[in-house]
Amino acid sequence: MSDEKIVVKIDPDLETLIPGFLNNRNKDLATLRTALEEKNFPSLQSIGHSLKGVGGGYGFAGMSEIGAAIEKAAKGQALGELKDLIERYGKYLAAVEVVYE
Repeated sequence: MSDEKIVVKIDPDLETLIPGFLNNRNKDLATLRTALEEKNFPSLQSIGHSLKGVGGGYGFAGMSEIGAAIEKAAKGQALGELKDLIERYGKYLAAVEVVYE
């Protein structure tokens, strides 16, 4: 993934919620990294499942896609894949640019 921004169009009615939402997703990223180090597969699976659900609800389809993949990889205890997915999720969060329209 390059340094290009990922533009996500959000309903202006959600503008007050999105900064907190994204802050919480960054906290999830830190938790995912810790869970990976600890090989805490239930936690990885749970957070992946959560991301899969909340991402789409707010219009972050990429977040949902990565969350679903994290959930699946955690079920299979695929450490290498989880490491790659968590790195991808971090890059996704860093590249997201929200546009309210």
